[in-house]
Amino acid sequence: MSDDENYNAEDGAERGSNMGEERTDSVDEVVPDKPLSPEAACECVSLLCKTGDGLSHAYVKLDARDRRLTDINILNSYIHLRYIDVSKNALRDISPLNALTHMLVLKADQNKLTSAELDELPYLQSASFNYNHIKNTEGLNHPQLEHLALNYNDITEVTGLDPSKLERLHTMELRGNKLSSPDGIYVKSLKNLFLGANQITSLVGIERLEHLATLHLRDNQIENLDGFSDVLKNLQYINLRQNNLSTTKEVKKLQLLPILRAAVFKDNPIAAEDDYRLEMLISLRRLERLDKDDYNDDERQEAEEIYEQRRQEEIQAQAEGAEEVIGDEDED
Repeated sequence: MSDDENYNAEDGAERGSNMGEERTDSVDEVVPDKPLSPEAACECVSLLCKTGDGLSHAYVKLDARDRRLTDINILNSYIHLRYIDVSKNALRDISPLNALTHMLVLKADQNKLTSAELDELPYLQSASFNYNHIKNTEGLNHPQLEHLALNYNDITEVTGLDPSKLERLHTMELRGNKLSSPDGIYVKSLKNLFLGANQITSLVGIERLEHLATLHLRDNQIENLDGFSDVLKNLQYINLRQNNLSTTKEVKKLQLLPILRAAVFKDNPIAAEDDYRLEMLISLRRLERLDKDDYNDDERQEAEEIYEQRRQEEIQAQAEGAEEVIGDEDED
């Protein structure tokens, strides 16, 4: 997949992440008890594989979606499971999964969870807890974790992430929470970060994510771009759609990102300005794409000419100002 296709796919994911999905009812709603029974568990398992010692076989996949389950304690004994999907149930507790130390993939979307905390699972690579009522990011330090999704929960700040244990985590999704800043998301290996539909006003902490390549901040309350630094030398794509950016002065703060190739500023006040598209290219001369539309050679040439003209005018103005100062000194 090309970089441009990546940008399109990511923007589509940002727009459509809540389509066809929703949270279950209130976490306080009373739901009839319905544990996963031995008979139902037998119906849910599949994919017969050799066990770790190679001496026997066991089912390694469990699909228990949409069964109105409130209790999965029986899974304590299914220690060979590797792929677990318990989405669309009424679970409040996933601690029985601590026994599944061979688990590779966990999907627990659309439940009634208030926490995603689990013991450190040595092989877990992908975990999804979208559309729950999770309030914090504690207990998520799984050493092989690569992709973590916590979209549409009730998280107000990120705490408890240990970068020394999350050395493989490359994608983190936190759309639709209640974050006011990305502070606390200090995971050096992170390459893709999705923070759309939060309440972000400050970008404090973003400067530490040196390997970040794509950053989604759509539908927040960002008025300034303080926080970016040249440490973000790998950042290629940034989505700032539906924020409160109103001046090119703020956009110019992204000039220190050496390989920024694509940006989205649509639905900001700045996008209503005359010559918006041209002014963005003058401010960010390395930009190849704005709001999903590529710049052509004519636009690039015009932007370069205007940039050079303004630069020369600024040099001239500085020179004239210096002459005036010298003249004043002579008069004294």
